[in-house]
Amino acid sequence: MTKIAVLIGKDFEDSEYSQPAQAFKQAGFDLVHLGLKKDEIVTGKKQNTPVRIDMEVDAANPDDFDALLIPGGYSPDNLRAHKGPIRFVKHFMESEKPVFAICHGPQLLISAGKLEGRKATGWKSLTCDIKYAGAEFEDKEVVVDGNLVTSRQPSDIPAFVEACLKMLEKVRDKAA
Repeated sequence: MTKIAVLIGKDFEDSEYSQPAQAFKQAGFDLVHLGLKKDEIVTGKKQNTPVRIDMEVDAANPDDFDALLIPGGYSPDNLRAHKGPIRFVKHFMESEKPVFAICHGPQLLISAGKLEGRKATGWKSLTCDIKYAGAEFEDKEVVVDGNLVTSRQPSDIPAFVEACLKMLEKVRDKAA
């Protein structure tokens, strides 16, 4: 079964987690929630959506996963203050497996030093950060650049999910 790592922390944007997660599960993909402390319950910033952390990111091996989802909100900024999430994202980007980042999700990619030479989008306040990280910023609802899928905001979720599922189907077909 295709396994998706969800790198998530407190104050994530509820819809940017819930809607992709639901779509991925319905399509038959397995989600593993990675965070700072195993069994911790992290909640969304608006609807307090609860998510139990399945595994500490420090203990997770990126090679054990087929794709990575990084929801936005304050979660990426909180996580990038720690070495484990940065290490995990860096290794994952280097593996060229699918990475899905929405809204503030690219903050983890920036901190991992993995946007240079890429095309990406994100929340409007990240425009300069994405450019300074060496990426070409595109103000579009979804940007696909190789293994990387990025989106700007909650209203982009339908296009984001569609692009992610398309990439995940290729991963599943390759594994079959």
